Amino acid sequence: MLILASQSPRRKQILAQAGIRFRTRAVEVEEQRLANEDARAYVQRLACAKAQAVSAAAGDVVLAADTVVVVDDQILGKPANASEAAQMLRRLSGREHLVITGICLKSGGGTMVDAETTRVHFVPLSDAEIETYVASGEPMDKAGAYAIQGLASRFIQRIEGCYFNVVGLPIALVHRRLKEMLGSCQD
Repeated sequence: MLILASQSPRRKQILAQAGIRFRTRAVEVEEQRLANEDARAYVQRLACAKAQAVSAAAGDVVLAADTVVVVDDQILGKPANASEAAQMLRRLSGREHLVITGICLKSGGGTMVDAETTRVHFVPLSDAEIETYVASGEPMDKAGAYAIQGLASRFIQRIEGCYFNVVGLPIALVHRRLKEMLGSCQD
């Protein structure tokens, strides 16, 4: 059985839409970036920490993930308040940024770690658009203060890479790595 180490409704929805059966076990890990740690290493480390925090029965596979938005080499996580959300959106306005999701699959046979990067291009945003979007509440639990699958879809000019990665789980990568892991477990 696949165990998702997350309570993210977006990750649960992506797995369900892909027809992957799973159970959830949410875990809390400290999300503190290490000195000189790049974004890819950071999300991979956090995904591994989440996977390691979940106990699993023999035959189970634990899936954990962590997503960040990167602009000008600065990591944008989830905003702490409306003011921070507005600041993040101003930084993204009219520019491109990266969305990086680290994944970790853990089973009795070992651990697989990987990451997906998607380039996202925002249209220029007016102050009124930012204020209205922040007031909707949607940005508050999202890395980079936006949800591509929600109201912010109107701000996305284009993406280069995996759409589902921007939502929070690069499902094609997860599926490929899960097949590799299950194949290696059967040897």
